[in-house]
Amino acid sequence: MKTKDELPACPVATTVQLIGSKWKLLILRNLLQRPWRFNELRKNLEGISQKVLTDSLRSMEDDGIVTRTVYPEVPPRVEYALSELGESMRPIIKAMEQWGITYKEGRK
Repeated sequence: MKTKDELPACPVATTVQLIGSKWKLLILRNLLQRPWRFNELRKNLEGISQKVLTDSLRSMEDDGIVTRTVYPEVPPRVEYALSELGESMRPIIKAMEQWGITYKEGRK
């Protein structure tokens, strides 16, 4: 998790730094539905590479947005879910969804 000194002074820039990539936003969108396994995410996010998905999930985990749970099974099962901090982003993603719907309706 980044310290306050490592984050931009502007709160909007902070948010963009934490979730501003295309893939992070789409990962968040999926995790708002339910916990997902790595391969489920990779298959659902068409076009994402394994490296980008791995890096994005690690970054979001480091920032406290995503939790990673490893189940003691053979083979090991790993699930990614939103943390409490990640859940607090629900209204942001919902607002983006609503804006996208409104925009698309206006483009008919």
